[in-house]
Amino acid sequence: MTKNVSDFVDLCSGEFGRKVAYTYVDEITKENVVKIVGEAVSVLNHNRPMIRYLHRYYRGDQPILYRQKTVRPEINNKTVENHALEIVRFKTSQTYGEPIQYVSRKTDQAINDAVDRLNDYMRDAHKQARDIELGTWQSSVGTAYKAVLKVKGNCPVPFRLNVLSPMNTIMVYSGNDGRDMLSIQQLKDEQDQQYFQCFSDTEYFIVKNGRITDSGLNGFGGIPIAEYPNNPDRLSDVEIVITMLDQINKMQSDRMNGVEQFIQAFMLFKNCEINKDQFVEMCQLGAIQVKDSGQGVQSDVKIMSEELNQEQTQVAKDDVYRQVLVVEGMPDRQQNTGGDTGQAVYLRNGWDFAEQRAKLDEPFTVEAEKKHVAIVLNVIKQKTNDVPLSVRDFDVKITRNTTDNMLVKAQALDYLLKNKIHPLIALTTCGLFGDPEKVWTMSKPYIDTIMKTQGQLDAEAERERALELLKVQTNSTIKTGGAE
Repeated sequence: MTKNVSDFVDLCSGEFGRKVAYTYVDEITKENVVKIVGEAVSVLNHNRPMIRYLHRYYRGDQPILYRQKTVRPEINNKTVENHALEIVRFKTSQTYGEPIQYVSRKTDQAINDAVDRLNDYMRDAHKQARDIELGTWQSSVGTAYKAVLKVKGNCPVPFRLNVLSPMNTIMVYSGNDGRDMLSIQQLKDEQDQQYFQCFSDTEYFIVKNGRITDSGLNGFGGIPIAEYPNNPDRLSDVEIVITMLDQINKMQSDRMNGVEQFIQAFMLFKNCEINKDQFVEMCQLGAIQVKDSGQGVQSDVKIMSEELNQEQTQVAKDDVYRQVLVVEGMPDRQQNTGGDTGQAVYLRNGWDFAEQRAKLDEPFTVEAEKKHVAIVLNVIKQKTNDVPLSVRDFDVKITRNTTDNMLVKAQALDYLLKNKIHPLIALTTCGLFGDPEKVWTMSKPYIDTIMKTQGQLDAEAERERALELLKVQTNSTIKTGGAE
């Protein structure tokens, strides 16, 4: 298996991001699918070495492990500070750390119930586990793919979710309007023969050795594979800082080399006679005895050492790491928080910036998720038809750090409610809840008991005035003896 011996820049020749396959035909047919597959596979073959490199890099296979030294080659520490793993896990947790939820756009109770059943189906299909796997590919190599599979027999969940390797999968898009045209998956049969499984909106094709060996109607009602790009350029979160990550590894390895070379420093024998075998024996005993050369010149024995400045090296390494965080839009969790709390820490340490950066890429995940759910709904409809929804009935909700800065969010909610903002709008705006629509529906009976409209308040005031007037009239009648 190929190892990451060389630098990534040398591999990609400065061409960062993954190439995208396009076609300019209006429809995929038996007459053009083989040609389109051939062109798309050439794009896949172009991307595959970079995808393999980045995925191996994230797992710890980094060039420092193969570094060669010409001076003191016996002291060659190869230390991997795997910040690529740290980056990928942080980015994945931002999007998929909390389960992706589908929230109703409507107030219709039937639709709300159907959305709840859809969420239940996804939980039973272990969607979050698959999403974390998906997010790992998405962040580490720049793109990811998720497929919907039909389950045969009487199973509580009529579908299964599968994350596909980007090294063997590619999507073909229309060069005219950008819509999904064809999914291609490179597979092997029982005889270890390579073939391509392809899906258009209406048909499937099996392409082997440059010809169609099987085809038929697509029973999914659409392409069952959805691509989840990390960003428009399919840039990996690793590759945008990979040169800095390599530099961190080098500096840390050199620090360890410096320590070891100081401990194992060369000895300088000046105007001395020394026997090699005796020297080895004396080193084992921890003492050195040498014979003066007797040439009338002072003899000397000393250790040659030039210690690496560890403090300066650490400062340089920390500076590079901070630049990595800036480029990635990640918070600096190692900053001294001092006496600050709440929003001050949230802003200063970069959590707010991380949230804003995450929002830039979130729409691409939401778009892909909508395509994916549309196929899931088609499969459910064919099997049980107990989720009567369209993708226009609900939104995809990505929740990040639901408890982070909760006090600030709660204060915002209280402020909005006190200023007569509609409770549903306030719940949505404050960002405290993953499904504000559901919170509003469940809380409305309680809210109605503690919050009254202006009309209700005016009616109650008018009633109080009428009762007060009646009371005054009654008292007056009593005082006059009830005269008619």
